[in-house]
Amino acid sequence: MSFETLDLSAELLKAINEQGYSKPTPIQEQAIPIILTGCDLLGGAQTGTGKTAGFTLPLLERLKRKAKNSGERHVRALILTPTRELAAQVGESVATYGKYLPFKSTVIFGGVNINSQIRSLRNGVDIIIATPGRLLDHVSQGTVDLRHVEILVLDEADRMLDMGFIHDIKKILAILPKNRQNLLFSATFSPEIKTLANGLLHSPKTVEVVRHNTAAESVSQLVYPVDSKRKRFLLSHLIGSENWKQVLVFTRTKHGANRLSEQLAIDGITAAAIHGNKSQSARTKALEDFKQGVVRVLVATDIAARGIDIDQLPRVVNFELPNVAEDYVHRIGRTGRAGNEGKAISLVCIDEHKLLKDIERLLKRSIPSAIVPGYEPDPTIKAEPIPNGRMQSGGPRSNFNTRSSTGRPQSSRSSYGRPSNARR
Repeated sequence: MSFETLDLSAELLKAINEQGYSKPTPIQEQAIPIILTGCDLLGGAQTGTGKTAGFTLPLLERLKRKAKNSGERHVRALILTPTRELAAQVGESVATYGKYLPFKSTVIFGGVNINSQIRSLRNGVDIIIATPGRLLDHVSQGTVDLRHVEILVLDEADRMLDMGFIHDIKKILAILPKNRQNLLFSATFSPEIKTLANGLLHSPKTVEVVRHNTAAESVSQLVYPVDSKRKRFLLSHLIGSENWKQVLVFTRTKHGANRLSEQLAIDGITAAAIHGNKSQSARTKALEDFKQGVVRVLVATDIAARGIDIDQLPRVVNFELPNVAEDYVHRIGRTGRAGNEGKAISLVCIDEHKLLKDIERLLKRSIPSAIVPGYEPDPTIKAEPIPNGRMQSGGPRSNFNTRSSTGRPQSSRSSYGRPSNARR
């Protein structure tokens, strides 16, 4: 199948052709025709599957077909994402594919001055791509009007639940018109996602391009057992001995990301950390330096890594396994994108054996392991429990019909009742 068979306008086909794409990915092939009919959609797709174009292309086509004759602009499409980086990525996609259409779009997220966003909104926009917290800031200030929204997209909905955004989402839904098209995309179809879908979608069509909660087939996975205190030395050894030029490394905590990037620098390896406590400008610079090869290693937490979109990223390393098994799927989805092969390597100490078992249970397969000579784990070391890390990633999943519980003390909530980092 080619894009020409998907009933897209000449303006969109021209923009697609300029990007060098000729054939849609499976998620695009299945989702685009459904969205064009106006149906609600529940889409299951991991990162790197072409999911973003799978909803931006038909969204633009739908707006074009229902073009308004009046000169006044209204917000007609709203795309919600869990993180700044993902919002920026989706915004780029809308701008790229919509370059020959008359629509104006803007990206709204926290961590940057709100005044420039207010100016954009006052000038009139058709499409908003936003994180929930900052969007509610605009709602409270009366700088955004959502009464004319025709299409709502929840992108990476599973991550939104993990980050405790359910209460924010419910506030936003209460503002939107009842008569609208709803599109929900998630890398996993957990019971919580299905509950969210049942409360949001009306007679939806379902598209799932990968088996339930499985890692991308294009990613080879390997575990290196090692003692916790020798992980950093093993990582430096692998980077140097195998001449890794570009590697994304995951830690569980922001402090751990900072510490590891500093330690790698001591080893002579250029590295940068990216996490929620970094300013938006620092996060943008770190990501750009990584893409350009200025730094070899980008150390990230799970939340900050959402939206990192590098087609040919050769490998990711789990310096620490995530406390939530589903996050492993999201992590390794950063590599093996756009048809390229990728590698996912996990450095696993004895404390993490239970986390590894949880991941293998989710994947329904064992991950092969290998010992690196000179870094064999000490059999006399006993395992110590790892603190539950859900608070590090913004809170546990919440039921759609209840207020979210972020695992944070009440005093850390803002006036909206959302986590204090909700704008990030």
